[in-house]
Formats: sequence, C-alpha cells, structure tokens
Amino acid sequence: MKDQPEARAVILGEYIVRQKATVRAAAEWFGVSKSTVHKDVSERLEQLQPDLYAQVKEILEQNKQERHIRGGMATKRKYELRRMQEEQRMEPYTANQTAAKT
Repeated sequence: MKDQPEARAVILGEYIVRQKATVRAAAEWFGVSKSTVHKDVSERLEQLQPDLYAQVKEILEQNKQERHIRGGMATKRKYELRRMQEEQRMEPYTANQTAAKT
C-alpha cells in the first residue's frame, strides 16, 4: 500500500466515511502516520475523487468540532479510573480496621 499513494488515499477516504473515523483512528487501523492520512485525504483524494473528498471533509470537520468534547470525556474517564483504583486500594485497609474494632 505504500507504493500506491493514490489507491491508499481512496481506501482511507472510504474507511473514514464508512466508520466516521478520525484521522488518528484511520492511521492506527492502516498502520500509517497521521500526516500520511491527512495528506492523502486532504490533497490526493481531492484530485482523485472529489465526491468522496467532500464526504471525508465533512466528517473531518465534524470531528474537529467535537474534539474538545472527546478530550473532556477522556479526562473524565481518566480521573474516574484513578478514583476507582484508589478506592480499591483503600478497601482492604478499611475492612481490616472495621474487623479490629469489633
């Protein structure tokens, strides 16, 4: 796929439209860099398949508008996980102290 950037651009574009994927997700799925995906779908695809390019551009624009929400959700999950891990570490300590008092 590295030898055929035009074919890769079309495949990446179709994947992004079908999955409503981000550039990062497409890059990870196909094992290429984010820069490669971005160049393929924003430059090459426009020349090769303008209709597909328009669909991809719409999805990427939506992703761009939603990224602050995704970032906030990721941060929220991170701190919830930390809180749960902290509670699990404290449970045996709390249970031992309760048993010692009775």
